[in-house]
Amino acid sequence: MIDYTYTIWIVLIPLIMFVILGLFGSKMKPNLAGILGSAGLFTTTILSYLTAYFYFFKAEPINGAFTSITAYNVEWLKFSDSLSIHLGVLLDPISVMMLVVITTISLMVHIYSIGYMKGDSGFQRFFAFLSLFTFSMLGLVVSTDIIQMYIGFEMVGLSSYLLIGHYYEKPSAVAASNKAFIVTRFADFGFLIGILLVSFYTGTFDFNVLTNNDASVYTSMGHASFLGMSALTWGMFLIFIGGAGKSAMFPLHIWLPDAMEGPTPVSALIHAATMVVAGVYLVARMFIVYHFQAPGTLEFIAYVGAFTSLFAAIIAITQYDIKRILAFSTLSQIGYMMLALGVSGYGGEGGVGYMASMFHLFTHAMFKGLLFLGAGSIIHAIHSNDLRDMGNLRKYMPITFITFAIAVLSISGIPPFSGFWSKDEILAAAFEHNKLIYFSSVLVAGLTAFYMSRLFFTVFYGKKTDYKHEPHESSLLMTIPLMILAFAATFAGFIPFSSFVTSDGKAFESSLSLSIAIPSVIIALSGIVLAFLLYHKKSDVPDKITVSLGFLYRATLNKFYFDEIYLFVTRKIIFNLISRPIAWFDKHIIDGSMDGIAWIIETTSIKIKGLQSGQLQQYAFVFVSGTIILVLFFAYWFI
Repeated sequence: MIDYTYTIWIVLIPLIMFVILGLFGSKMKPNLAGILGSAGLFTTTILSYLTAYFYFFKAEPINGAFTSITAYNVEWLKFSDSLSIHLGVLLDPISVMMLVVITTISLMVHIYSIGYMKGDSGFQRFFAFLSLFTFSMLGLVVSTDIIQMYIGFEMVGLSSYLLIGHYYEKPSAVAASNKAFIVTRFADFGFLIGILLVSFYTGTFDFNVLTNNDASVYTSMGHASFLGMSALTWGMFLIFIGGAGKSAMFPLHIWLPDAMEGPTPVSALIHAATMVVAGVYLVARMFIVYHFQAPGTLEFIAYVGAFTSLFAAIIAITQYDIKRILAFSTLSQIGYMMLALGVSGYGGEGGVGYMASMFHLFTHAMFKGLLFLGAGSIIHAIHSNDLRDMGNLRKYMPITFITFAIAVLSISGIPPFSGFWSKDEILAAAFEHNKLIYFSSVLVAGLTAFYMSRLFFTVFYGKKTDYKHEPHESSLLMTIPLMILAFAATFAGFIPFSSFVTSDGKAFESSLSLSIAIPSVIIALSGIVLAFLLYHKKSDVPDKITVSLGFLYRATLNKFYFDEIYLFVTRKIIFNLISRPIAWFDKHIIDGSMDGIAWIIETTSIKIKGLQSGQLQQYAFVFVSGTIILVLFFAYWFI
């Protein structure tokens, strides 16, 4: 029997690094802070890989299934004999997989950041917040109960706020961090209400109880209803809202592109393996409940994921900021993961959607981390995010060129790169369960290949030579993580994922479906070829196309004006038509009535304060006068 109690250190080491760097980082040499933070993450990564090895290859499955192991658990708050909050470490296939993903990407980001952030005035602070971010995400994925996961959600939100606003002297960075924080807080409020609703009826926060497929746990929720939906459906829907906020699903997607104001390594960390997949992980963690107890909500999740995937891919086609293109790409790929969960069955090959979602989460972490770090290398070389300032960089940055090409081929779904295998599984699941979502997903595959190839050909080809200074390849501290992630993006797809991560914990055989794979590859190649024809060499054809599209192009370029719509709703409707009248009522009616009462009391006090003059003669006069009046009164009425 393997003792997994050591796994608590996987969570605690980044927290210790945060405390050390937060308290003493300013007194260290910058490089020392980076080395300490990276060393802590290296230790955590080794422990995570050991845990994955022990869990998947050394532990004995029960009845052929990987089981949940509570490696560490401590009671934090007790409300009753049955309801309490625990903090601990829960190991199962998806949490162990996430430990590997998070620590791998975070370690690459730490190493990369030593070179990228060199000379930055907030170098030590940056590494302290990286450690806090990693601690928060690790604590989230190993949660033993849903309140611990909620705490992790909030901590991840706080950490992202600090990292996105790293350049706090820039108003745009402050605005972006505030936007991310506020939007995700609204979503997390829905998450909290959902948790309270579910726990009120089930009497527990424990994941082992909530996800053990015991229908009796939710019996009482089936009898309670509101607006035609059961309390359980409402609870699971609100829990999904929390996940939709973190994973930036439509219409809560508006914070993610602006989050690019943070340093590029932060973008890699947020978009590759951590914050944006928290929502996908939440749905996967509660999948058995969604599938058996709230299938309508699961179907809704599928459509939200499919729409977000298509919506974001269309916007990405017209963008010029390299990081924002990758941000919308992330939205699209997270949509893929969500829709895969939404169309999934349970158990065996019926649960291929669940497996495909987790598989794509794994491969996406590798190639998207590579794309963002590659973009950081490009930005570091030419000091611009704009595609129109780039071109011909393959001659100056050969390592970045090759590794970026691998990432583009992987996200485009070109075999044998990793993205092909996981995307094929998603398309297969969608084809079996929902043809509309399947055709939408195939279209997204073509759009993805097109806009990523547009980015690639624009940056690395063309004839641009008028750089203010000659671009150069990044240092080894930045290119080594690129090469490691390029290796992962190439070969991660060959992992037999259905042997490790499935909906019921039991392995099954997953095979390549040529009838699904061939059309998706053809449409992806078509997107690449079209991008090659339009952007491989400088031409005026793209400009002519944009002019011919007119308003459609402008709407796409402006992200369908969703930021403007949100501003209109908040400023013109909420602030002007709701908040201002409420403020007027509060000031003039509530405050006015209180002020009026105070005025009456004050005026009355001033008028009668002379009665308490302290003069004996005045008191005697009043007493005698009062006595005479009372005598006359009684004499008049009773005599």
